[in-house]
Amino acid sequence: MTQLSIHTPPLRSLSFQLSDITRVEQLADWHSTSTDCTMHTLLVFERGSGSLHINQTTFEYMAGKSYLVSPGTSLRVDSDGSSEICVYRIAFTIIQTHSDGEHLSYSQQLFPGRFEISTYPWSRLLRMIEELYAGKPGKTEMDWYTQQVRFVQLMGFILEHNLRSNHSQGTSQSVQNTIQYMQHNYMNPITVKQLAQLANVSQWRYTPIFQELTGRRPLDYLTELRITRAKELLSCSDQPLREIAERVGFTDEYYFNRRFRHTTGITPKQYARRMQGKVRVKDWTGHEVDIPVTPQRIIYHGETYGDLVALGVKAVGGSSYFIQGTICEEYVHRIEDVGHPCNPHASRMLEPDLIIMANEDESLYRSISQIAPTVTFNSFAPLDQRLHTLGSLLGKQREAQQWLDTYTAKENAMWRELRAHIKPGETASVFIYDHGDRLFVMGTTGLSSALYHPVGFRPVDKIQHILDSGSGFMEINSGQVADYAGDRIFMLINGNELSRQATRRLMCSDSWQQLSAVRAGYVYQVNALHWNLSDALTRERLLQALPLLLSQTS
Repeated sequence: MTQLSIHTPPLRSLSFQLSDITRVEQLADWHSTSTDCTMHTLLVFERGSGSLHINQTTFEYMAGKSYLVSPGTSLRVDSDGSSEICVYRIAFTIIQTHSDGEHLSYSQQLFPGRFEISTYPWSRLLRMIEELYAGKPGKTEMDWYTQQVRFVQLMGFILEHNLRSNHSQGTSQSVQNTIQYMQHNYMNPITVKQLAQLANVSQWRYTPIFQELTGRRPLDYLTELRITRAKELLSCSDQPLREIAERVGFTDEYYFNRRFRHTTGITPKQYARRMQGKVRVKDWTGHEVDIPVTPQRIIYHGETYGDLVALGVKAVGGSSYFIQGTICEEYVHRIEDVGHPCNPHASRMLEPDLIIMANEDESLYRSISQIAPTVTFNSFAPLDQRLHTLGSLLGKQREAQQWLDTYTAKENAMWRELRAHIKPGETASVFIYDHGDRLFVMGTTGLSSALYHPVGFRPVDKIQHILDSGSGFMEINSGQVADYAGDRIFMLINGNELSRQATRRLMCSDSWQQLSAVRAGYVYQVNALHWNLSDALTRERLLQALPLLLSQTS
């Protein structure tokens, strides 16, 4: 018997072909039956945690974990009951071309000896899979070809991260861990020798690996961390220079002064005078507040964090309630969670110099405004109004206008291309079940804010009334759906099981089946958590996702 190779065959001999992609959503107490894979199968867990049984081996999966198995592998998934499960399952074939030109099916493990695969960043893998899933089912040969291109790109991303030696991966990860150590301990004495020991890497090897990961030598990187934190303190603190130097890890005030000037071109005192200027603003609910001209440590508590991303601003604090599971999540690494509603103690610990709060609660405002200058912000305002407001608050007026100009050009181009698929005057409606079985039609906010456009979709008359009133949404009952239904219907799918059950009941009802959009096949089911947001980042991503979505019909 010929012994199987324990190595992945040459990549040039392999070709990959997508067979199917499915998205499985189940309740927290789900237990699947054992199934045998007939093809190579990639499992990517978006939500949930529990046990994954692969043949006789058990893995503890969680959100962000991915597994790749070969044909004939037995799979079973058990939830630990803590949360709902969402997993993408991608089936595909691999064809190997041998030196004699013969094409045979390759059924061995792509990465022999292991099932769990690694990718970085996880958000990129998930985005590629979402685009792949959004492209099914293709109707034409060109649709099929486009899907195959997306799939090959996905496999290239996976191969790139998993064909390196385990030793190389382990060493890089160890050095990466020391970078995180520096970010949290920059105020303490740190030497390269100490870092190399923490990484369990010889000192002569540590620095080149560090430079490859950061583009900086270790001590230069450490100095940059300290100067960055010093700039934040100088912008919002009246502490003596000696104390600020000590807080960021410089034991010698004069050395701190010299390094700061070398890095920024001015002395710490000059920087403080420049940055501690104040400007008076009037916020959404009428408070007049003196805020820094260029705030450095911002807490943003609201559902449109993507607006800050568009302006190139990173907050030090925010609420995971608004961010978790959205496409903004990939941009909020190392941002502290200040809770929902905003927790005064957690906010104070971050030493902010500006708090932006998308909340009209006056009692909460009085509590939070004791910590730092605080302004209320209307996160339901139109996109251009929000960005101009944030631009004024954050000293980013030019960036706000540049982003809006670029976005508007891209948006107009997208709608011009879609005119070939949308009839003039076509109407659209967006519905969602939320808070259990309560049904809402969307108005000025969420997905609908991206659909209504001079050369895009039009609202039906009753939705136009909602828009004219400035309401983000309005609650209706199922018997009123026909009054608000447009030529195309976008049905937002909530993560709550009661809401999903109510959605299924509506879409199975006789009244739903009689709607013209349903009869024409113009109903689109959309992930509410991803796309029912109106922040700048989501709106920008929709410029790519919407054409893909409109290529699908129910």
